[in-house]
Amino acid sequence: MEYKVIPFTPSIDRNKGNSAKVAQQLEAIISNYNDQGWRYVRLESVETHVLPDSGCFGIGSQPGYTAYRQMIVFSKE
Repeated sequence: MEYKVIPFTPSIDRNKGNSAKVAQQLEAIISNYNDQGWRYVRLESVETHVLPDSGCFGIGSQPGYTAYRQMIVFSKE
């Protein structure tokens, strides 16, 4: 079995966006990959730690933080 994982970062207009727009974007991606022979498996949330940036001599340093990404998982026989 073969797997494909792609990032899913929906975008909506701050004033007009809603969950229906996000669902439409996800549906479009699933349909596109389905047409290519990939079967949708699930939407997975991945947690990662972004390392701190020490800056130059400590100036402009940034602390590390936890970031969450949504990944769409597909499979193919």
